[in-house]
Amino acid sequence: MNYQYLKLAENGAVCTVAISAPQSLNALNSTILGELEDFVDHLDCNKFRCLIVTGDGEKSFVAGADIKEMADLDAAQGQTFGAKGARVFRKIETLPIPVIAAVNGFALGGGCELAMACDIRICSSNARFGQPEVGLGIIPGFSGTVRMARLVGMGIAKELIFSGRTMKADEALRIGLVNAVYEPAELMDKAREMAERIATNAPIAVRYAKQCINNEYDMPADEAIAYESKMFGQCFATEDQKNGMQAFINKGKCEFQGK
Repeated sequence: MNYQYLKLAENGAVCTVAISAPQSLNALNSTILGELEDFVDHLDCNKFRCLIVTGDGEKSFVAGADIKEMADLDAAQGQTFGAKGARVFRKIETLPIPVIAAVNGFALGGGCELAMACDIRICSSNARFGQPEVGLGIIPGFSGTVRMARLVGMGIAKELIFSGRTMKADEALRIGLVNAVYEPAELMDKAREMAERIATNAPIAVRYAKQCINNEYDMPADEAIAYESKMFGQCFATEDQKNGMQAFINKGKCEFQGK
């Protein structure tokens, strides 16, 4: 796949996509969103067991959505633009494989929303997060009001979105928006290390675990527990479970085949 604004790299079972629009600090426009959607739609989740999303360059993950493109939109056009970004990010969130955001600088507006659509977020010490939309007369439009509250709690989400302020990496770590903070030179190595660790595990089990966590979030407790039990049982219909447990019993190592 060849894209104007995306750089792709493959390393075994790990795929990395970097958004590359250096003149705008990787800001998201309709073309980039379209390329991201096409990439996600065609990603081979049987070949790859983990995806890393990052920004090209040292300054920015994604600095937001393209303000120049949005400036003259009317209400209907604004809704269409927001719905497109929300649709793409939902596709990323619901990919069957885990997605790691390696946030290497500014993650503002749509960039913060993109990071929140990923399963795991790690960042560099120079990263900056925020939803500054209210300072432009709009609200987060790519599902930021939904995911921020779920990730960090309603009170903190409201304060951040209502104020539009930017936070540093250490605060993002403290409130639980990111899992870890690394020096800029270490970030991608740490992201790949995490992705490769995930990729060594039974891929069907990892998929089921992601499916459970995502789907059970809004379920009543009894329904969620029953759903987990069902998915737990389905693991025992896989070759990976048989081979993995036999390897453990024999004190060996299993190379999972995803079957």
